[in-house]
Amino acid sequence: MPETLRYKIFEPVLLIGTEKFKDVDIRVRVRGGGNTSQVYAVRQAIAKGIVAYYQKYVDEQSKREIKETLVQYDRSLLVADPRRCEPKKFGGRGARARFQKSYR
Repeated sequence: MPETLRYKIFEPVLLIGTEKFKDVDIRVRVRGGGNTSQVYAVRQAIAKGIVAYYQKYVDEQSKREIKETLVQYDRSLLVADPRRCEPKKFGGRGARARFQKSYR
């Protein structure tokens, strides 16, 4: 795994600070996709997990601070990207492309 992707995984930890992660054990399992998309899935899971932990076991104020810090840096840390591959339809090569029309 390239070094830049490794830093991407640690972004939530570096943003919030290691003292907030003292009481938390992190174990993430990822399947599917490529290297980059897996890295982005792991960093999102870490960020969402720490926010959920602070909401459930600590106080609401510190959860709000953590959430604001993460969203201010990068919104994709907490919000997933809804874009998916559009399925192919008949009458063409792909989802939107059509076969060329010929009159003769």
